[in-house]
Amino acid sequence: MNDLPTILVLGAGDVGSAVAHRLFAAGYPVVIHDAPAPATSRRGMAFADAIFDGRAGLSGVTAVRVDDPAALTSILRERAVVPVVVFPLAAALAALGPNVLIDARMRKRAVPDSLRGLAPLTVGLGPGFVAGTTVDVAVETSWDAPGAVVDYGATLPLAGEPRPLDGHARDRYVYAPVDGVLRTDHRIGDVVTAGATVAEIDGTPLAAPLDGRLRGLTRDGVAVVSGTKVIEVDPRRERAVVTGIGERPAKIADGVLVAVRQWSGARSTR
Repeated sequence: MNDLPTILVLGAGDVGSAVAHRLFAAGYPVVIHDAPAPATSRRGMAFADAIFDGRAGLSGVTAVRVDDPAALTSILRERAVVPVVVFPLAAALAALGPNVLIDARMRKRAVPDSLRGLAPLTVGLGPGFVAGTTVDVAVETSWDAPGAVVDYGATLPLAGEPRPLDGHARDRYVYAPVDGVLRTDHRIGDVVTAGATVAEIDGTPLAAPLDGRLRGLTRDGVAVVSGTKVIEVDPRRERAVVTGIGERPAKIADGVLVAVRQWSGARSTR
């Protein structure tokens, strides 16, 4: 493979994908783990569609779904793609034996799992993590300090509204009003008008909240629970950013790379 630590990233959303992309570009053997049918909405800014389609590209890097744990070693050695796996996390940990485990699932209001002990270095991204207690190191994800490395203590609590785009903040999102299976024939990047039906969940229509382009849309056929973010509209029209690595995920990914390199450097001097 190489002498760099092997890394397992939890979460194929825009943040987890940006982290995996940055680490892969830096030469690290990296694998992404997620659920078999994630409700990720910003799929044009993530590797999540590899889970459904077998492969997905993001800013010049390709991710491929791998269902055979035994195949991971050779794929990582070749360093041509980023593997994405959906088999149980315990199986992924056993097959990979990662040196670094990064929780990039961005579950916000959910209490994060304690990861310490699952790998020599555990890293938690976003609210709820406590460096030195639930993880070894944490990285901030808020706009107040994206990418800041926390070596000890808690990350910033979840607070505030999303960053506005052309004056629109939370009003550009649609959250699932009920549990059920989302159905849609729209695609990321489609132009939509306020009030037009974009998707439905078991017969409940979901309308575009404003005019713009679809930046986020949960995959057709995915089961979601009430409160899940399933639609996002970028109101900037021709200036809309619906693909590639976003500004905040990029800063978070840079912070993760700093944390991993610091740990690697400290380990090499022991």
